[in-house]
Amino acid sequence: MAGTYRWVPACLSQRSIPPGALRVGTDVDGDEIYAGRAPHEGDILPAKVIPNKNACYVCWGGEEIVKDQFEVLVPAMFSWQFSTGGEVPPGAVAAGVTADGEKLYFGRVTHDGCTTPGKIQPSHGTCYYPFDGEERSSAEYEVLVLM
Repeated sequence: MAGTYRWVPACLSQRSIPPGALRVGTDVDGDEIYAGRAPHEGDILPAKVIPNKNACYVCWGGEEIVKDQFEVLVPAMFSWQFSTGGEVPPGAVAAGVTADGEKLYFGRVTHDGCTTPGKIQPSHGTCYYPFDGEERSSAEYEVLVLM
C-alpha cells in the first residue's frame, strides 16, 4: 500500500511544486494550499504549502514557522473523514513523527471560512494547525485517509 502515494522533495526558493501534488485547502486570499511535511527540532511535521505565497508552514511550540526545505504529498486515492478528540480512522495517513516516536497524522480544519491543513497528535486529542502567525487547535477535524 505504501506505493500508492509518495513524498516528493520540493523547495520554495526553486518554486518547484511537483505535478499531481495534493491540494488540501484554500487560504484567506484564495490561494491554493497543498499537503506537505518538513523537519523541525527533531520532528517531521505535517505542513501547509502555499506556492502563490512562496511559503511552507508548520506549527510547533505555539508558533507558525516558515520552512524552506520540505516534501509535498503526491497521492493516489485519498478521502477526508470527519473525526474528533485525537482519533484517526483506519487508513489515516501518517505524515510525520515526533522526536519520541509518536505518529502525527494529516488533518484539516475550517477556520474563519478557510480550509487549512494541520497535524493530528492523538496523545493531545487535537488537530493543531498554523494560522495567522500562531499555532491553533481544534478537537474537531477531518483526517486524510488512503482509500
